Amino acid sequence: MKKVMLIVVLMLFCGMANAQEKLYLVFEFMKVDNEQETAYSEVEEFWQKIQEQRVKGGDILGWDLWALSPGGEMQDFQYVTVSLYSDPVKMMDGSSWSNLMDRAKAAYPNMSGSDLMNKLNSSAKTRDLAVRIYAEEILTTTGTSAAEMVLGTIAEIDMMKVDLMSYGTYEKAEAEVFQPLHQKSVDAGDKNSWGLIRFINPIGSDTYASHMTVSMFKDYKQALNQNINYEEGATPANTKLMQEGIAARDMKYVYMAELIRMAR
Repeated sequence: MKKVMLIVVLMLFCGMANAQEKLYLVFEFMKVDNEQETAYSEVEEFWQKIQEQRVKGGDILGWDLWALSPGGEMQDFQYVTVSLYSDPVKMMDGSSWSNLMDRAKAAYPNMSGSDLMNKLNSSAKTRDLAVRIYAEEILTTTGTSAAEMVLGTIAEIDMMKVDLMSYGTYEKAEAEVFQPLHQKSVDAGDKNSWGLIRFINPIGSDTYASHMTVSMFKDYKQALNQNINYEEGATPANTKLMQEGIAARDMKYVYMAELIRMAR
C-alpha cells in the first residue's frame, strides 16, 4: 500500500514510505510574527537544502513545509513542518540529527564551519517552535503517492481529541466506515488521498488533540468542492458504528494548508 501523509496539516499531511514501511512523522507547528515572515522564509530556504541532504543520507524519508490557513496571529500557528521517518526509534531518540554538520557542509560546501554554525543557531530567532508532535500513520487510502506530490498541494487537517479509553471505538469507525468513503472519493478523482494519524507523544487528558485526519487535494478548487455522501451504502450496523465514532471524538480545529517547500 502506497503511503501518504497528512498533515497535515495537519496532517496532515504527507507520506513517503513504500508498501512495506510504516510511516512515522514529526510535526513542528510554528508561530511567526508578521514582521518576521520574510526572515522566516529565508531560514526555511536555507534549511531546505540541508533537509535534502538528510534525505540523501538516509536520516529521514522526507521533509515538508506547509503554510497554514487561517494562520492569523491570534489563531496559534502560521506554518508546520513535517519530517517523515520509517523508524520510530530514530525519530524519537535524536539520532537522525547526529550528522547535521556533515549534511550542512554537503549542502553549503563554500561556507565555513563557523558561518554554518552561526546560521544554524540564528534560525530560531525568526519563529517560535510552539508545538512538536511525534505521530504514526495508522490508516491511509491507496492511489496518489507522496512521491508524486507537488508544490501547491492543499491539505485539510482535522484535529481530533479522543479519550484514551475510546481509541478503539473511534479508530474502528474511521477504518470501517470513513476510510472506504474516502477511498471512493480518491478513486473518483475528487481528492488525492486521505489518512488517519495517531499521536505517539504527547498524549493524555491535558493535550489538545490525539489524532488528525488529513485529506490531500491538487488545489483549493478541488478542496472546496469536495462532497462525500456519508449515508451512501449505509447499513444499520455502519450507521451505529459511525455514530459511536463521532461521539468518541471532539473535533478541535480544522486547518487548510498549502505545501510550499519539500525535500524528497
